[in-house]
Amino acid sequence: MWSRLPFGEKLRTELGSPQRARRLGSSPRSRVWRAELSGTPVVVKQLIDGPEAAERYAREVTALQLASKVDPPVVPMLLATDPSERVLVLEHLDHQEPREDWIVDYASALARLHAATRADTTDSLPTWSGPAQDDADSFLRLAQTLGVVVPSGARTELDGLVNRLTRMTGHALLHGDPCPGNDMHTTGGVRFIDFEQASLGNGLVELAYLRIGFPTCWCATAPPPVLLDAAETAYRTAWRNATGTEVQDGLTDACAGWLLRGDALVQRAQRGTIDHLGKIPNRDWKWGTATARQRLAHRLRTVSQMTAGSSELKDFGRLAAAMRESVLTRWPKLQPLPSQRP
Repeated sequence: MWSRLPFGEKLRTELGSPQRARRLGSSPRSRVWRAELSGTPVVVKQLIDGPEAAERYAREVTALQLASKVDPPVVPMLLATDPSERVLVLEHLDHQEPREDWIVDYASALARLHAATRADTTDSLPTWSGPAQDDADSFLRLAQTLGVVVPSGARTELDGLVNRLTRMTGHALLHGDPCPGNDMHTTGGVRFIDFEQASLGNGLVELAYLRIGFPTCWCATAPPPVLLDAAETAYRTAWRNATGTEVQDGLTDACAGWLLRGDALVQRAQRGTIDHLGKIPNRDWKWGTATARQRLAHRLRTVSQMTAGSSELKDFGRLAAAMRESVLTRWPKLQPLPSQRP
């Protein structure tokens, strides 16, 4: 019923009284409705009580305000907010079935989203944080459990990787969870929603999603190589057009960083609890479109291919290849990630 809509006096004064409210599906961390204001459809989103609810709300509002400067738009218009109830009122978007080559338009829009911020916005959102030393340690323990000999230089290379990712510079507006499903394909182009985990950092860590299989997403996807190449080219072109600069090197490091993160094998509510990489040898689990072992095998393959010929990650790349071989030997029925989004 529309009477349950969290549309208080503040919003009614600004926008009028809503009608024809209907509850929509959403994550466990929010409630979402479609309603009408003077016959115009809008979306009402409320972040419910829970861990970090106030921070997630502030991140989403800030990210939408920052991204609103991009033209053509890459986010829905933010019409009003009610911080006391953690409510946002947003432009309603008509989502269309994505085309087979959806990832190309997605990548171009992602670059323009990343380019929305400049150096003077560095205090407006938290800074992105990469894998830590504990993640590297967990990865090496997994290799040993799988019976893989760790090359002599892998430890030093991993330490260097973690340090480089920690020092990776950038002030891009990062979505935080740029998954298929958080992209709306409209007649006016791709627009992103759900910015509860937005941060500032280097856009490469989200460009890496395309190759590494959308690591924080329930819908793990591995696009065909021809579309992957076209999407990365579209991202680099859109970034150049928006900023006048080239995308810097570092995509291999960004992908390798996602490989180290065991928390990127489980949904958000389970992250930061235990060593998820350490569970892999004894148990597999399904999350969305793929199992943890499927995700791991894809990431190992991607990183081993990207580090071929690398001077900084040569032994780490050899280790990833050997671990993938061990994974496929142990579990020969593992399937590749789906090539199309659900």
